[in-house]
Amino acid sequence: MADAAAAGARNAERPFNPWPAAVFVCLAVLAVLFLAPTLGVLLSSLKSTREIALGELWALPGGVYLDNFREVLDHPSVRTYFINTFLVTVPATVGSIGLGVLAGYVFSKLPFRGSELLFLVVVSGMFFPPQILLIPLFRIFNGLGLLDTLWPMIIVHVAMGIPICTLLMRNFFATVPNALREAAIVEGANEWQVLTRVALPISLPALAVLATLQFTWIWNDFLWPLIFTQSDDKRTIMLGIVSLKGQYSVAWGVQGALSLVASLPTLIVFLFFQRFFIKGMTMGALKG
Repeated sequence: MADAAAAGARNAERPFNPWPAAVFVCLAVLAVLFLAPTLGVLLSSLKSTREIALGELWALPGGVYLDNFREVLDHPSVRTYFINTFLVTVPATVGSIGLGVLAGYVFSKLPFRGSELLFLVVVSGMFFPPQILLIPLFRIFNGLGLLDTLWPMIIVHVAMGIPICTLLMRNFFATVPNALREAAIVEGANEWQVLTRVALPISLPALAVLATLQFTWIWNDFLWPLIFTQSDDKRTIMLGIVSLKGQYSVAWGVQGALSLVASLPTLIVFLFFQRFFIKGMTMGALKG
């Protein structure tokens, strides 16, 4: 009893610290603001166009209205949008990560004269805003006859993904002990075998980080499809969302349903790589 009374007296004398409560409130407000657009899309996808037109977007639906999802799944253009997006995202993700792995390994384990300067030049590509490249790239691909095809988007995403992939893989390979490489070389392995059989198997966390980020960035891209495509059969899913219209007005419910459906592949990729992604974010993959 005496100890409890003494502890209670010490707690009573301890001054109140408002900072934890203030931080919690700020984080709660930020979470609500961050989730508000997602909630609005979800509510719009479960309502008819009439309900949305009457200003009942933020009201809870009286019933589950699934016609928007049925229209999305039955829409022939939506399948084309998904196929085009996969045809752009998968090759661009694999290409940028593959080139980033090769460049990162060279900069980390096979340095040469001027390699540090060249590394800075490659990484500096991360700091160029894509908007300044619109006109030059448009003219280049127009001259090559590649406009209104998927190739410009694949090429641009591969090129723009190389800096970040090179940076992360170079920093990760720097954490791999050189003794492993030297032991493999003593056993008769060449550099390609060291990379594929020694370095890559232990770099799964870094590869998971890159695969998740690159897939998400490319899948959600809106700018480059808008610039390089003209016909409906070459559009990607993000550009296809804004092109869906109702008979007399914008089909908000259908667009909301397609937005939710379009987010599923990125969610699946994150869940698939979640274990490696979290490990990679907490290891040397992001150390500079």
